Amino acid sequence: MFVPLTPLSFKARAVALYGRKVGVVDGDRRFTYAEFGERTQRLANALLDAGLEPEGRVAFLSYNSYPLLEGYFGVLEAGGILLPINIRLSTDEIAYILDNAGVSFLFADQDFAPCVEAVLPQVERRPSLVWLTGRPEGAVEPLYDELLAAASPEPPPERAFDENDVAELFYTSGTTGWPKGVMLTYRNLTLHALGCLATLPATDRDVQLHTIPLFHVNGWGTPQYLTAVGGTHVMMRRFDPGEVLRLIEAEGATRFLAVPTMLNMILNHPDLGKYDLSSLEMVTLGGAPAPPEMIRRGEKMLGCKVLAGYGLSETTPVLSGAVDKVTLDETEEERVERQSSAGMPGQLIDLRLAGPEGETLPWDGAAIGEIAVRSNVVMKGYWRDPEATAAVIRDGWFHTGDVATIDPEGYIHIVDRAKDIIISGGENISSVEIEKVIFEHPAVLEAAVIPVPDERWGEVPLAMVALRPGQTATEDEILAFCQDRLARFKVPKAVEFRDALPKGGTGKILKRELREPFWQAMGKRVH
Repeated sequence: MFVPLTPLSFKARAVALYGRKVGVVDGDRRFTYAEFGERTQRLANALLDAGLEPEGRVAFLSYNSYPLLEGYFGVLEAGGILLPINIRLSTDEIAYILDNAGVSFLFADQDFAPCVEAVLPQVERRPSLVWLTGRPEGAVEPLYDELLAAASPEPPPERAFDENDVAELFYTSGTTGWPKGVMLTYRNLTLHALGCLATLPATDRDVQLHTIPLFHVNGWGTPQYLTAVGGTHVMMRRFDPGEVLRLIEAEGATRFLAVPTMLNMILNHPDLGKYDLSSLEMVTLGGAPAPPEMIRRGEKMLGCKVLAGYGLSETTPVLSGAVDKVTLDETEEERVERQSSAGMPGQLIDLRLAGPEGETLPWDGAAIGEIAVRSNVVMKGYWRDPEATAAVIRDGWFHTGDVATIDPEGYIHIVDRAKDIIISGGENISSVEIEKVIFEHPAVLEAAVIPVPDERWGEVPLAMVALRPGQTATEDEILAFCQDRLARFKVPKAVEFRDALPKGGTGKILKRELREPFWQAMGKRVH
């Protein structure tokens, strides 16, 4: 008998097999999987009692928290579509998302009351408002836990659905124009979780810190795949490197996910040596290329495996992971280099390199092309935007906009975002390659390389550098360091020092903000 694929099956399994086990930790709140399952049912019934229609959009404006995690299952049990909103977006962008998605219910943390107050007057259809962890002064809307307490704990009525129906909406950060809503289906989410478990296995003994915001690319899919095996979710409201260290010891955490700048902050935190981190087994990096030196330093200082992965919002998100091949006879340097790559394509992923004319390029470690993917984890499309969908999904392949080489062993090496390639005097220069070199300098905390206009060469690379506390370095020293390690045409033409580099909600360096002052008078972003 055909049974539609749904991530709700993961919660049902966890409740049946791990009901007595603590599944969720959020500060002083702890819930077993049996309690978690009942709470998601209460949420579903509360939404239905309040009039949620089939496929009605339910948005969360929240830090990582137990209500948001419950939303990943309870909203779907009610037949709604979950929409976690990036809390770092502007009020105009959030208002646009609420209108564009036609949101029926908005669950908001009280810390965002000023944002909600500014946003709602801009929205054509005002959603029903629920406060998550506290009611702001003067507010009359219900509190989340009060809403659940008044709802039935029984399973909500069963409903017919298609596994290709939309289950979740995630809006991109809008680097060009307004944010676009990525439609993820029940099938996408289910097969993504199974693919992740086949690539980077987890078990019921795993304790994962939710260091990545769950509004960011589904928090790398952890609500589904960790629940599927009965692992323990440990919520972090906001990323704080000292708190990460404390929670690893306090909760016996075995793994967490991070972008490279997050790991960099942990490795440079003064309390690093004060906590017992022996439970930690794996740190997975994504969101930006990881320098090999960071992999090496991370493994030495944390005492665990550190490896990189790769994915996008549009692919649910994980496409690859830098796991070991037992058949490889490699040096330590080669191992670290591979673990800093984007890794090998995961299960259920058909991935190729597309050339300038759309041709398929070889996996020889030399050919450079755009990563294109065909898989059940590729989004259904962009919400109410068929033109944008058609621009990236062509002939059945999703074109990522990421440029890479793939070596003969199948490991993907990201060269750059297509729009971030620096073309200087006709030469293609990878900003990622330069950044990796600069990061190896012992005085450098973080670095970003951007293209800036140049009358002779069109554009040239400029390095933005933040130094480690107490360290010093000059522009000449950084440039000399690069000259010893890079081809002459790749060496930055200048170095600017900053106290810190601008970052988004997940710690990724915002190159767009760094570039803009240099290009705003040009009328276009190439020269």
